[in-house]
Amino acid sequence: MFHHLMNRFAVFVIGLSTDESHRRGERRGDRPDRGDVPGWVLITLMTAGLVVALWALAGEAFTSMFQDAMNKVRGAG
Repeated sequence: MFHHLMNRFAVFVIGLSTDESHRRGERRGDRPDRGDVPGWVLITLMTAGLVVALWALAGEAFTSMFQDAMNKVRGAG
């Protein structure tokens, strides 16, 4: 009886762990959880644009702040 239950449990676990998407005819590109690639591209481009704009407007201030911080760390400030 115990072996019969263990065998049925093993078959159940193996059945859960197999990928049945190929049996249903699904392909990798047809899945709804594929992701939003254009959205990520837009976020990346907008972030790069913000960095360039901030650097153009306040580049000298950022460089000065960085140099001051480095001098304080080195003990020269």
